Amino acid sequence: MKRIFALTTLALALAACDTKTTTTETTSGVTTTSETTASGAAAPASGAATVSAAGKSDTLVIQRSSDIPTTDPGTSYDTASGEVLENVYETLVTYKGNSTTELEGVLATEWKANDAGTQYSFTLRPDVKFHSGNPMTCADAEYTFQRNLVTNTADSGNWFMAESLLGTGANANDDKNVTWDKIDAAVQCDGETLVFNLPKADPAFLAKLAYTGQAIVDSKHAKEIGEWDGTGDTMMKHVGVDLTGSPLAKDPSGTGPYQIVSNDSTGVTLKAFDGYWGGAPAIKNVVLSIVPEQSSRIQAFLNGDADLIESGGREVVETQLAGQPGVLTVDNLENLGTFGFTMNQDLEGSPNLGSGKWGDGIPANFFQDANMRKCFAAAFDYQSYIDQVQMGKGEQLNTMLPKSFLGYDASLPLAQYDMAAAEEACKAAHGGQAWENGFTLNAAYREGSKTMQTALEILKMNMEGMNPKFKMNIQPLQWSEVISKADEQPMIYVGWSPDYGDPDNFIHTFYHSDGYYNSRAGFKEPELDKLIDQARTSTDEAQRKALYSQIAKMAAEKNLYLQLPTGIDVAAVHDNLKGATAEGYNAMNSGLWLWKNLSKTQ
Repeated sequence: MKRIFALTTLALALAACDTKTTTTETTSGVTTTSETTASGAAAPASGAATVSAAGKSDTLVIQRSSDIPTTDPGTSYDTASGEVLENVYETLVTYKGNSTTELEGVLATEWKANDAGTQYSFTLRPDVKFHSGNPMTCADAEYTFQRNLVTNTADSGNWFMAESLLGTGANANDDKNVTWDKIDAAVQCDGETLVFNLPKADPAFLAKLAYTGQAIVDSKHAKEIGEWDGTGDTMMKHVGVDLTGSPLAKDPSGTGPYQIVSNDSTGVTLKAFDGYWGGAPAIKNVVLSIVPEQSSRIQAFLNGDADLIESGGREVVETQLAGQPGVLTVDNLENLGTFGFTMNQDLEGSPNLGSGKWGDGIPANFFQDANMRKCFAAAFDYQSYIDQVQMGKGEQLNTMLPKSFLGYDASLPLAQYDMAAAEEACKAAHGGQAWENGFTLNAAYREGSKTMQTALEILKMNMEGMNPKFKMNIQPLQWSEVISKADEQPMIYVGWSPDYGDPDNFIHTFYHSDGYYNSRAGFKEPELDKLIDQARTSTDEAQRKALYSQIAKMAAEKNLYLQLPTGIDVAAVHDNLKGATAEGYNAMNSGLWLWKNLSKTQ
């Protein structure tokens, strides 16, 4: 799950995973957040540093709505933190150019795997320094990954690395099979060569290493400021600890092109790292300010007091920013999110069934009938959603998998809006009881989200227009309720953006019985589980493609989700900001562009 999104600098939509980010809504694919700081207080509209620095060619000024939860990569699982961390720390590998599948080395210069795919060896880049001045060695990489396995929680981006290296996503508190001996054996240094030992092949392993949370930390510095000492003797004291405000979060030391100067509730300031192995970036200073009010961010951008802002989506960009003097739009940016509504098949004991009977409620097995799910899927007007919510800039997908990912089969059909087919399916559902008696369905969304509300209103209009006995109650929920009580909801909005560029991150999440969203969708499909397990362990790319096509076809036929179109993203930039292009954009990043690739003219 790619981070619970709080803000994505542009893209990534709804909190894909409730532990990933604190994002809450997407408008035309752009995530927005609540307008308060972490403490709940309104942040200043603009800091003095913003106004005085934005016009300087050596300073980049960014305004976002969300606070920065942490600057410790070991616990980062949100895009707000990720935008800072991907410029301060570096991973072994990253995505090449704007590709979401092709990898290239960063702190690793080369790597190889054994024939079984169970051991990977990495040659590390020489002459790399941390911000502290300490040289990067294999010991730092070994410490980093072992620390991530020790401190691993579901609220960090380490569970999927633990799955690869330990065979479980749990930590030593939750799984007694996780021992220091296993953690120590999983990551080792052979001289200055970093070696990973996997219990079984994982074709997604390299992609997982590109995730920002797997960035290499300065082990000597970490130990000096009170972090885990790197030994098995003290391991249990650090298992599952909350690293959000850790010593390393307060005093970070990475190898990236920028180092943090200050970090508080108003934002983060950074400066270029003089000792950066990749050469001095053109932008020498970065000021990232927390500005909750959207109108203030827009005005700052138009006044030239901010170079990049969280705009609020396509509608704002096209109606308020595009065409203004000195403003350019960068359009058709890939959005790797997939979104939809659950049709929960496991509602036994749910308090959201009304009477629990036909007419003024629904029975607990309401969505277990395939015809009922087909009825809802056919009654949704996908083009109206694209037109109304995404301003014509959206695209349907045939499964919960981004189009650019391995295994997406474009030859499979898309869901169709077809009221005749919907009526036929509804009449057949539950032996005709649904049609004859009617129902009252509660459908939930996050309060304040116009995107989710509009989607449900489209569905409600068509369902109620089909049969006057059909009723849908659209219920706004607080974000905390969306997270904590989603499995009790008959129908609720879900979304995902990738942690790593592999189809398993989506397919297992949405369609497997052990997947993140299964508790909300409530289905058990043993045949799908078998195919997904086979696909996630196969190293044969052709076989994986065929399996994912088979999985997508089966999932679509069963209408396991009501899938929404994915928006196409757009950003507004000033014409003096160079490097802010579609070619320089990579949707796997948390931010719009890596700051080291940008420059400004006066």
